[in-house]
Amino acid sequence: MKKKEKLYETLGELLFAVAKADGEIQIEERESLRSLLKHHTWASEIKWSFDYEEARGSSVEETYNKVINFCHGYGPTAEYEEFIDAMKFVAKSSKGISENEEVIISSFSKDLIDRFQRDLDILRK
Repeated sequence: MKKKEKLYETLGELLFAVAKADGEIQIEERESLRSLLKHHTWASEIKWSFDYEEARGSSVEETYNKVINFCHGYGPTAEYEEFIDAMKFVAKSSKGISENEEVIISSFSKDLIDRFQRDLDILRK
């Protein structure tokens, strides 16, 4: 599997975690996901991983940690901005962004920045 393909599968996992963060995936979140993916180059990879995590009954925490670990290994990339926009788009679709959804969205950037900074600190020693 190509690294970029896996990166976008990870976006599906991340969107699953955000949609599930408030306890259940709402119809509006599913509809916004469909809308988001309608013309996306990596739509099938994103949708496949979203559906896989849902079918598995994965927890939000387990899925989020898996995403962060992959992204940390992948390294910095401009696609993370797209990931944040996608999370906000899906989360807003059902009565706005809930507190639990906001935690995941804001933690994504912070967790990656913290990990990349630790890597830089190690390299500088």
